[in-house]
Amino acid sequence: MARDTKKMKPVKAGKGRSWRTAAAIAAAGVLFVSTAVAALRVRRYAMTDPQFRLSPSRAGALTFDGLRYTARWKVQRVFAGDFGRSIFAVPVEERRRRLLAIDWVEDATVSRVWPDRLAVHIRERQPVAFVFFRSGVLLIDGHGVLLDPPARAQFTFPVLSGVREDESEAQREMRVRKLLQVEQELGPAAGDLSEVNASDPENIHIVAQVDQRALELILGDANFGQRYRNFLSHYPEIRRRSPEVKTFDLRLEDRITGKE
Repeated sequence: MARDTKKMKPVKAGKGRSWRTAAAIAAAGVLFVSTAVAALRVRRYAMTDPQFRLSPSRAGALTFDGLRYTARWKVQRVFAGDFGRSIFAVPVEERRRRLLAIDWVEDATVSRVWPDRLAVHIRERQPVAFVFFRSGVLLIDGHGVLLDPPARAQFTFPVLSGVREDESEAQREMRVRKLLQVEQELGPAAGDLSEVNASDPENIHIVAQVDQRALELILGDANFGQRYRNFLSHYPEIRRRSPEVKTFDLRLEDRITGKE
């Protein structure tokens, strides 16, 4: 008897995989929508719930740390429009940028403190010298930034001359670096300085108090400490021989030249 040899059709496995893939995508979509809705609810809660509100009547709602010479009212003005709002609605990076525009502020951080506070930390600029302009007396920091002298503050910095108001910060910084180099090389004797003239950075002049006299010394562009100490060691003899001379050129290593 002849055997029936009908061919068996193979089962396509792709249909099963397609169904599982579609189910996974659908589940992921549901999860994404659920997460997005939950995130919107959390955001709405953080923005509107009264417990997160920055209240002007709450002591310590806005705190400042690091203020010494920066005018407090300038910092407070930055946050004037934030009272009555949720702390999560305060754009802290924008507030930081506005703080950095205040002359005495070198760096700042603004932090949200749970549940309803803002904490501001200020790092102030460090002045290193006085500068004199027709408009008045200012301070200058190590980066060449000009600063208004704070009220009732006393400083014992030397005067940095040769700085102009119309210069860029980079140009002023170059002159400040020369002053700082002179002070570093003079070491403890930097306390004798009353003025550093950096109008020509390649030929530095200083005014120093030596033996209770204000003397102008021309130091050139290098070896400031060595030249100054050499001058001090010979000054008793120099004063005996030239008691009226108050300007000396120290640029030559083997001689000190007095200028009438």
